Amino acid sequence: MASITHCTNFICKLPIPPSISTHPKFLPLHSLRPSLPNFHTKTKIHSHRLHKRVFITKATAAPPSGAEAAKKKDERVQRVHSIEEFDEALQSAKDKLVVVEYATSDDSESIEIYPFLVDLSRTCNDVKFLLVMGDESEKTRELCKREKVDKVPHFTFYKSKEKIHEEEAIGPDTLVGDVLYYGDNHSAVVQLHNREDVEKLIEDHKVDHKLIVLDVGLKHCGPCVKVYPTVIKLSRQMSDTVVFARMNGDENDSCMQFLKDMEVIQVPTFLFIRDGKIDGRYVGSGKGELIGEILRYQGVRVTY
Repeated sequence: MASITHCTNFICKLPIPPSISTHPKFLPLHSLRPSLPNFHTKTKIHSHRLHKRVFITKATAAPPSGAEAAKKKDERVQRVHSIEEFDEALQSAKDKLVVVEYATSDDSESIEIYPFLVDLSRTCNDVKFLLVMGDESEKTRELCKREKVDKVPHFTFYKSKEKIHEEEAIGPDTLVGDVLYYGDNHSAVVQLHNREDVEKLIEDHKVDHKLIVLDVGLKHCGPCVKVYPTVIKLSRQMSDTVVFARMNGDENDSCMQFLKDMEVIQVPTFLFIRDGKIDGRYVGSGKGELIGEILRYQGVRVTY
């Protein structure tokens, strides 16, 4: 059995690929007042190293107002204007995921990402979306300063008022994947939080003989985030014959011990379980390979 003593022993098997969707051309921030705390855009590369070259602000357009707002009254993106409003929004969300976008208002070309945020707010009812315009007022500047945000666009994810993830200069595909990964409680994927949850799931499906596909990952694993939308899609398409579940190994000690016992040393790892026995596993984030392995463990002959 492999020895796992620290979370750092887990290896994300595949590197995080560059985002498919890129931001529009960045424009100078001539209109920003000196009191604004150096908002500029930082290019994100997936090794988490930053180019020395400094890019200028990528802003997100503010929500529509007036007559236009009336037509789009179903938008659930809440505009936050102060520290007090921000704290109240986190408090009222309780254990729901809260996604906060920090932006500025001077770059019209950056408007294209806002519709993605709106679409997510309509489809993810268990997620709360907030928008902070950093250059709106002194109060929003103070909020950005407190949250240590000095570059935009910046996305921060909270649960139970705790910051669990943040990203800068991401495209729509990455944003959608992050929201699904950190806040998708409404999908057909069973969320497992300890070893007892795993044992109960296995016991529940000994009778119907369904294949259980257990997605094991870590909270901040890029490849785990990348493949998760595929897991959600498959969970809906294969619900008659396959049960999909997910566990983050670094959520607590019980999860970590389960991964040790299963000899999981790389993530994402998919365990295939039927009739209480682990039939096999797939390590990686390849969508096609994952689908092929699931079909194979269902008894479908797959030729590569």
